[in-house]
Amino acid sequence: MFPRRLIYAAISISSAACFVLFGYEFIRSVSSSLFIEAYGAENLPRGMMAIPPSMIVMLYCYGRLLSWLGATRALAITSLFSAILILGCYAALVSGMDFAAAIIYVFREAYIVIVIEQFWSFVNSVLTTEQAKRINGPFCAVASIGSFAGGMLVSRWATVLGTEALLLFTAASLVPTAVFGVIAYRFGGEPKPSEEEAGGRLGHLGIGTLFRSRYLIFIGVLILSTQLVSTVLDLRFNGLAEVELPDKDTRTAFFGLVYGYLGLAAGILQLVIVPLALRFVALRVIHLGIPIVHLISSLVLTVSPSLRSGTAAYVIFKALDYSIFRAAKELFYMPLSYDSRYRAKQIIDSFAYRFSKGGSAGVIELVRLGVKTIPGIAFSITAMVAAMVWTPVAFGLTRAYQRLVSTEDT
Repeated sequence: MFPRRLIYAAISISSAACFVLFGYEFIRSVSSSLFIEAYGAENLPRGMMAIPPSMIVMLYCYGRLLSWLGATRALAITSLFSAILILGCYAALVSGMDFAAAIIYVFREAYIVIVIEQFWSFVNSVLTTEQAKRINGPFCAVASIGSFAGGMLVSRWATVLGTEALLLFTAASLVPTAVFGVIAYRFGGEPKPSEEEAGGRLGHLGIGTLFRSRYLIFIGVLILSTQLVSTVLDLRFNGLAEVELPDKDTRTAFFGLVYGYLGLAAGILQLVIVPLALRFVALRVIHLGIPIVHLISSLVLTVSPSLRSGTAAYVIFKALDYSIFRAAKELFYMPLSYDSRYRAKQIIDSFAYRFSKGGSAGVIELVRLGVKTIPGIAFSITAMVAAMVWTPVAFGLTRAYQRLVSTEDT
C-alpha cells in the first residue's frame, strides 16, 4: 500500500513530467526542422558536437543550485530559466537571426535531460524498490500523455501557425512543470544529503562520487553505448526525412506526427508492459533483450533503407528507451547515496547521455573530412555494432546490481 502523501507526490511529479514532455515535443520537432532548414541535415553532427560543452555549463550551475538552495528550488529555477532562454531564441528567430536555430537545437538537448533527471532523482529517493516496480511504469505513462498530445498538436499546427511560433508552447509548458515539481516535493518531502554530502562537500558536480564507484561507472558505460545507437539512428532518420520532405513546415508536421505516435507507443508500453515486466521478468532478461531488438531493427534498416524503415528503427529505439529501459535502469540507483542519486546521476544520465551523442557526432565529422559523404547505410551498420557492444555491458551491470542488493539485504 502507498501512503496518501506518496500518492499525491506521484500524481504531482507525473503531472510535471507530462507538461515538460508536452512542451518538449514542440521544441524537438521545431529545432530539428529549423536546423535542417538553416544548415542542412549533413551538418547535424556539428550541432551535436556543441552539446557536451553546453551540458558542462548547465550541470555546473545545477550542482551549485543544489548545494545552495536544495533540490526543490533547483528544479524550479532550472525549469523557469529554460522557459526564458527559449523565449529569447524565439524572439531572435522571428527577427531573422538564423544562429538561434543552432542555439535552440543544442539547448533542447540539454534542458530536457537535466529537468527530467531531477524528477527521477526525486522518485528514486522517496520510493522503495518494490514501490518503484509498481509506480515507475504508470509514472512514465502519464508523462507520455503529454508527449503524445504535444506531437499531435505539432503535426496539426506546424503548417497553420508556422514552425517558429510553436516554441511559445514549449516556454509556456515549463511554468506548470515548475509548479507541479514544487508541489511534489511538498508532499513527498525533500530528500536530504548526509552530513558528509551536505552543501556539496564531496563536489558540486558529483564527479568524485562517480569515479569512486565502479558500479556507477558501469551505468555510465551502459548509457554511452545506448546513446551511440540513438545518435546514428537519429542521423539516419533525419537524413531520410530531409530527402523525402524538403518543405520546412511539412517536415515539422511529419516530425510532430512521428513523435506523437512515439509518445503513444511509449505510453502503452509504460502502462501495460513495464509494471508486468518489472514484477515478473528478471532484470537481466530485460536489459539483455532490449539491444537484441535494436540489432534486428537496424538490420532491417540496413537491408531495406527508406524513410519508413528509418522511422521504424528510430521509434522502436525511443519507445523502448522511454519505457522499459528507463524504468528498469532507474532501479540501479535506488540503493545508492544522495550524491549518487542527485549529482552522479546527472553526470551519467544527462552529461554522458549527451556526450555520447556529441562524441559520436565528432567522430562522424572527422570521417567526413576524409570521405566527404558518409553512405547512409554506415549509420545503421554502426547501430548494429553498438547494440552488440551494449549486450555484455548490460550483463555485467545487472550482475553488479544483484551483488549490491544481496549485500544490502544481508
